[in-house]
This record gives sequence, C-alpha cells and structure tokens, in this order.
Amino acid sequence: MRSDIKYMIILHLILAVYSLTGIASKFAGGEEFLSLRFLIFYGISMAGLVVYAFAWQQVIKHMPLITAYANKGVTVIWGILWGYVIFDEPVTLKKLAGAAVIISGVILIVTADAKEEMTDGK
Repeated sequence: MRSDIKYMIILHLILAVYSLTGIASKFAGGEEFLSLRFLIFYGISMAGLVVYAFAWQQVIKHMPLITAYANKGVTVIWGILWGYVIFDEPVTLKKLAGAAVIISGVILIVTADAKEEMTDGK
C-alpha cells in the first residue's frame, strides 16, 4: 500500500514535468526559429521529455498500466494551472467543469482497478 502511494506521487510529479515541457515549447514557439532563446526553450522541452520517458518506464513497472494511463488526464489540469499562473489565461467555469469530469474519470478507473485487484487476490 505504501509503495502504491509512493509510485502514485512519483507518477504525478513526472506528469507535472511532462506538462512543463509544453510550457517550454510554447516559449520556444514565440522565438525566432533557431535563435539562441528558441534553442534553449526547445532544449528544455526535449530534456524534460527525456526525463519523463525514463521515469514513466520506471513507474509503469510498479503499477497497473490502466492506472498510470488514466492519471495522464491530469496533465490537462496542470495545463489550466500553468496557463493561469504563467500566461495569465483565464480559468473559466467550462475549464473547471472539464477538469472535474477528468478527475471523476481518473477516480472511477483507479478505484475500479483497485477493487479488481482486491477480488483477484493480488
């Protein structure tokens, strides 16, 4: 159980890293192609994706794949947060409703998977 929580926390940390690669990409897109600032932001984005890819492989060794993939939906929520904090984008009622639907879906999948594991005796 403690290990499950540990890997769930790690999963959400790497999903935060993954969402930040989008921020770096957006900054890179605002720069002149192949300028120094473009290369820096693009490099940050690529480095973040490499870290994410290696960490993702480690996480899915320790948790059901359906649980890991269901939690990837949380990156949308990170996007809403980063958009508000970094780009001053508005958080609308529709965005919050969408986030609630995503969180509900993640909870349904994860709890169903946990119940299935308990009945299978794992």
